[in-house]
Amino acid sequence: MASYNEQLQRIWHEYEKEKGFLPATSRDACAWGVARGMIEMPEVDPVDELAKDMSRALREEYGTDRYGRRYRKNHAVRVTKGGVQITMWAIMGNAPLEHMRKAFVQRRQQIVGDCVQLDTDVRVYNDLNPDQEEIQIPFDFNDDVEENRLWIEDEAA
Repeated sequence: MASYNEQLQRIWHEYEKEKGFLPATSRDACAWGVARGMIEMPEVDPVDELAKDMSRALREEYGTDRYGRRYRKNHAVRVTKGGVQITMWAIMGNAPLEHMRKAFVQRRQQIVGDCVQLDTDVRVYNDLNPDQEEIQIPFDFNDDVEENRLWIEDEAA
């Protein structure tokens, strides 16, 4: 039996095929799949939905320090308890050092993982399209980070 993700992927591919492989929203593809009986609307646990909303709200809460630097107030760490992965949140000013260390390391690992996947995607695209100009993406972010940091500091001044 196909996993839930595989079902959604199949719906997406069939939707894309029917619509001519033009860019589309996942919402449109889901509505299309439900209308054709390919998948049922999920029953939603209201507390789970509230928790997702809260996580999104916590991720989007920013503060400004005494130097005018805008920072994320709340930081998450993914942990596994009893075989289940959960996310533990803490407020930066009150969080234990080890929580913040893990939060920063996990965010960095996410960035590295995204860069590895982007590099793979670009290479595959270039290989699939040898007659086009090759897309090149630099992965040295030092200048970008410094430039953006200075830009933010100038705006705050």
